[in-house]
Amino acid sequence: MSLARLLAIAAILGAVACGSSTGTNPPPPPPPPPPPPPPSGGHSTTINVGANSALAFSPTPDTISAGTITFHWASTTTHNVTWQTGPGTLPANSGSHMSGDADYQAALVAGDYTYHCTIHAGMNGAIHVN
Repeated sequence: MSLARLLAIAAILGAVACGSSTGTNPPPPPPPPPPPPPPSGGHSTTINVGANSALAFSPTPDTISAGTITFHWASTTTHNVTWQTGPGTLPANSGSHMSGDADYQAALVAGDYTYHCTIHAGMNGAIHVN
């Protein structure tokens, strides 16, 4: 075999060897993880009951998405949440509570709600649920 032919074969084999993958390149990075799922139950918001010694619910009126609303007892005076109007069956009333007691939560569906504190005349609240 001639030297020119041997060099040509060697050149071809070298080109083929350089173009093939031998596993020396690092693998590509894994794909990023999927985003977390959205929280269930819609929006959650907190209404302070009797904050700063006021005989008031704050904020009121309030607009939220369907889901859970939390009433936080922010006063050393006893208060309650008693539902007056709303769509369908109203949530259970809270009973009487004051600062330091566990928060009261109610699940609300779309519609307009009114509530009040039966202990304090004029302490009223309203919620619009989308």
